[in-house]
Amino acid sequence: MTTRWKPQTQMGRETAQAPDVVKAQLAANQDAITALVSELRSNPPAFVMTCGRGSSDHATLYAKYLIESQLGIPVVSAAPSITSIYGKTLAVKGALFIAVSQSGKSPDLVQSAAAAKKAGARTVALVNVTNSPLAETVDHVIPLMAGAETSVAATKSYIATLSAIAQIVASWVDDTSLNNGLSALPGQLAQALDKDWLDAADPIAKSQGLYVIGRGPAFAIAQEAALKFKETSSLHAEAFSAAEVKHGPMALVTREFPLLVFSQDDATRDSVEGFLTEMRAKTDNLFAAETGDAATKGHLPVVEDIHPLLAPIAMIQTFYTLAEHVALLRGCNPDAPPHLSKVTETH
Repeated sequence: MTTRWKPQTQMGRETAQAPDVVKAQLAANQDAITALVSELRSNPPAFVMTCGRGSSDHATLYAKYLIESQLGIPVVSAAPSITSIYGKTLAVKGALFIAVSQSGKSPDLVQSAAAAKKAGARTVALVNVTNSPLAETVDHVIPLMAGAETSVAATKSYIATLSAIAQIVASWVDDTSLNNGLSALPGQLAQALDKDWLDAADPIAKSQGLYVIGRGPAFAIAQEAALKFKETSSLHAEAFSAAEVKHGPMALVTREFPLLVFSQDDATRDSVEGFLTEMRAKTDNLFAAETGDAATKGHLPVVEDIHPLLAPIAMIQTFYTLAEHVALLRGCNPDAPPHLSKVTETH
């Protein structure tokens, strides 16, 4: 089926650029990632610390799932205010510190990276602006190569961050299957743009709020999707792990309450399928992005035959087409949401 979606905003146009961005990134970053991974193999970090805000922070959750599941190395998220506000330096000697930022300008991220480097961590920046303060602070720069992104709502830069993370991990573990999956990813992202999720747009646009659910690496894109609904549609959305959502939040679910669920074909699939079966008895507005029976009510088609660790990247690609449509249905401009700017300089 060919999607009914066509880009109508700058957000949509930038979303459509993501396959080409990832293709260019795969080719251009090979040397930089090889140099980084050579160091990581010769002197493995005891743990990894990540640092980011907003969409960048959601991308670091994807890094957590990939690094912990593939390498067994613990990953923790830094609170930038520990350095920038409280003036404390953490004990990160020998750790890998990964800072993620589209602009590379946020003072607290720059300060946190500088403090980590001074404390003896190996520092890496995944950054779109390679002459930014953050890029000039760290040991290794992995360019996102997303190009100019003028819509306030990050799309292609978020996808580029996920793909860069996957490239680092695939090289680090020397996983042939994952490396082959990455080679196929640009074409699969193009396929993802042709998946039609627009039947979910009207019920979501008419709602007062919704939950976005994922597990494993899909939990990272659930957080990103919830943020996008807030900033582009002024629609309250909360992200939960499928393993935790029943610990209280389900009290809000009614027959009309929408749930958007992401499910990749990995070890989490059976538990998420059990969750979906239970939720279909509780709400008429359950939408599930997964492989399987297309005739199932609320089924959102996804790219088939994709590596499970990369499936969330293709799903968020399709999600952005839905998010744009929901915003327009609600009379919102996703390119310039109220009270927001492209670069947020937190301290």
